Amino acid sequence: MELLTVPLKKPTEVDIAKPLKTLIQSNYRNLEADKLNAINEAVSELNLLRNAAVWKVFDRQEAGLEINYRYHDQLRALEAKIPVQELQVPFKWKDAFDKGTIFGGRMSLTLTSIGYERTCVLFNIAALQSCVASAQSPDNDEGLKLAAKLFQQSAGIFTFLKTFASATVQGEPTPDLTQDSLAALANLMLAQAQEIFVFKAIKDNMKDLVVAKLCAQCEELYSETLRSLQRDAVRTLWEKEWIPQVAGRQAAMHALTMYYHSAVAKANKAFGEEISRLQKAVELFKTAQSRASKPTLFQEYASRAQKALADAKKDNDFIYNEIIPDVGTLSGPGKAPLAKVIPMPANLSEGFTDIFSQLVPVAVNQAQAACEGRKTEIVNGEIVRLREATTAMNGLLSSLNLPAIIEVTASGASLPPSLQEKASAVREKGGIEHLKGFIERLPELFTRNKEILDEAFRMMDEERDSDNQLRAQFKDRWTRTPSDKLAATFRANGEKYRIIIDNATAADKQIREKFAAHRRGIELLSMAADQLAKEIPSAGSNANQASNSSYAQKLRELLEAVETMKVERECIESELKTLTIDLKERFQTALAKEGVINEAAISLSEIGKVIGPLQEQVGESLARQETLVRDIRSAHEAFTAESGVSTDQRDRTLSELAAAYDVFTELHGYLQEGETFYNGLTEILLVFQSKISDFCFARKTEKEELMKDLTHESSRQVPAAVTPVIPTHHTSTTASAPGAGGSSAPPAAAAAAASSPPQAPIAASPYPQQIAGMPMPTGAYGGTMGAGFTGYVPPPMPAGFNPYGTLPYPTSYTGFPPGGMMPPAYYGTYPGAYGHQQQQQQPGAPHPNNPGWQ
Repeated sequence: MELLTVPLKKPTEVDIAKPLKTLIQSNYRNLEADKLNAINEAVSELNLLRNAAVWKVFDRQEAGLEINYRYHDQLRALEAKIPVQELQVPFKWKDAFDKGTIFGGRMSLTLTSIGYERTCVLFNIAALQSCVASAQSPDNDEGLKLAAKLFQQSAGIFTFLKTFASATVQGEPTPDLTQDSLAALANLMLAQAQEIFVFKAIKDNMKDLVVAKLCAQCEELYSETLRSLQRDAVRTLWEKEWIPQVAGRQAAMHALTMYYHSAVAKANKAFGEEISRLQKAVELFKTAQSRASKPTLFQEYASRAQKALADAKKDNDFIYNEIIPDVGTLSGPGKAPLAKVIPMPANLSEGFTDIFSQLVPVAVNQAQAACEGRKTEIVNGEIVRLREATTAMNGLLSSLNLPAIIEVTASGASLPPSLQEKASAVREKGGIEHLKGFIERLPELFTRNKEILDEAFRMMDEERDSDNQLRAQFKDRWTRTPSDKLAATFRANGEKYRIIIDNATAADKQIREKFAAHRRGIELLSMAADQLAKEIPSAGSNANQASNSSYAQKLRELLEAVETMKVERECIESELKTLTIDLKERFQTALAKEGVINEAAISLSEIGKVIGPLQEQVGESLARQETLVRDIRSAHEAFTAESGVSTDQRDRTLSELAAAYDVFTELHGYLQEGETFYNGLTEILLVFQSKISDFCFARKTEKEELMKDLTHESSRQVPAAVTPVIPTHHTSTTASAPGAGGSSAPPAAAAAAASSPPQAPIAASPYPQQIAGMPMPTGAYGGTMGAGFTGYVPPPMPAGFNPYGTLPYPTSYTGFPPGGMMPPAYYGTYPGAYGHQQQQQQPGAPHPNNPGWQ
């Protein structure tokens, strides 16, 4: 048997390890180090598997099937676990049927899509199955069984690709992946599988009627294959011998149907029918050999039919003298469709093991991130309430000069004990110089982030301008998706990063203003104790007597209650910060049962159970503060009325120092958070820029391939060869014998008219619009950015970040678009995904005199 085999798509080598590792690290940053290492090893293994699989098919051996099965199954499993639209790897595959010319090059397509990679790998698996099947020996039962199985599996894959390729290939596919070509290949594989069953039945000496039915079904499948191969949209794709050979085999199967059905007639002593069928069989065998241009095609069976016809005629002439009926009036044997399309299984490899088992499905990961974001938002809200209440209490005490007003000594020369403690605490933290160092570093950090973001936009603008220029040059021939459409989400997220940076500069301004307003007080607190004492005016003569009054004692008790309340709040805040909620199993269960995850309902229910008791404690603390405030104001009024202590210069100085201490403590925490914020944002922006670099490189590769194809197309503009019209006798032979067990096939012209060109799939942006929204952190920025920025499912921030800082820096990073951690060594550079793509650029020198820092 000389069966047809499908040619293979030729790939190009590509490194998927680095972009995939970056993508996983940016979306699964909450993984433990050992799990992350295991995943990195799995990525390296997948890269090696890819390199082995896509080239192993060209050996055309059965061993190449298993390795391609494994590679495909890993891709299919990985698709569900990562946001594949963010993986910018330029997968380039050449058309399987394009031979190229002396000008070089084959028709190819480059897309940054795992789905496209799966499509091409599946095509090659189906093609390799046809190669292995056709190489099996017809004399071996096991070989015939394997061949029939592989042809049916190949038909199943080509049938699956008719839907899958349309969904995964953006824009116009290569000719081998069009609907018409895939349908034709699926028909061809199924017809050849049925032919295997025919020869297995003949080899096993099955009943003549069974063989005739198998042949009739095979003839019909070859008729359908012939029609699909002759469609105008794909007729010129095939090897030159394909259509003649299919036409020949269709006629031969019809001939075999007549031959074996004649044996049935002979057994039924219908000798005239036997002769009629044998005459048609002899005629069809000659037709088959003529169509295929192979005089030896099915010659053994043609000789048998010729001999049987001679014997039958001789017997009829001398013995039976039956009238020979017209073959067109005879009924067919029926059909036995043994060959069927085998649907693609979930896993092609029987021993499939998911090497990315450490990764949860992307829906679960997004649900976990969204849950963490909800928890963080609620926790931050409670912490903000506590801190704002504490700040208000501190402001009240400072305005009332408490506790200094009740701590003066008899001499009036020494500092109040509370002020001594505050001054000591300021000096221990580095004093005013420490704050100035923080403030001086902020412009550098701001400039670094701005330059990284500007460089990301520069790369996108450069890629867009290049695409628009070529689109204007080539017009309708420039068929790839416009840059503005593909990069829309990148730009949207980049603008949100810019808003975050702008809001951070506003926070910086608040800090500078507050620092300037209390600079003198912080300078005094930074002095040594003896120097500070000289700066404080002496106490009045009645200060000692006032400090020992009953109202002073009452104030001391109330201040102790305030300190106790502050300690309790620190404990509540600590508990809020350390809350953990792990709903992975619940999310996985929901996804398995329902196919979707109702994250909001599950998360809010569980978060409420965990945070609810702490929220009650926060409410109780705030209510207790209201009572303390009333009592302190009342006691202070009574104390000042009884003692006659006035708000003299000493009182004002002590009050200013108390306020300066509160501001120092506040700014010290904010500046630490600000530095962490800027450094963390740098890491995220570098990953964001790296993704854009990958995107631009993939687009550059795609651009070069398309330009190469267009250039080659222009260079070989020669008069197209006229496609020969398929002769009428190449259409289904069944048309000449209605009722002979086959279906009438329309002429080639009618088949061409009935066919329609394949519809190009609608190009879709690889970046889903639902991730365009991004809630902003609350706090110094006055709430969120509005309803237009909701719905984004953010990843958690790296370990080491304080996710609960409040004013003025946004240390809750749940609002950032997907980003990732980069090693500290990357700070200040712009690493691309490919070393040869661009030189690493150093951002401009930090500019402390940036106008935003005047």
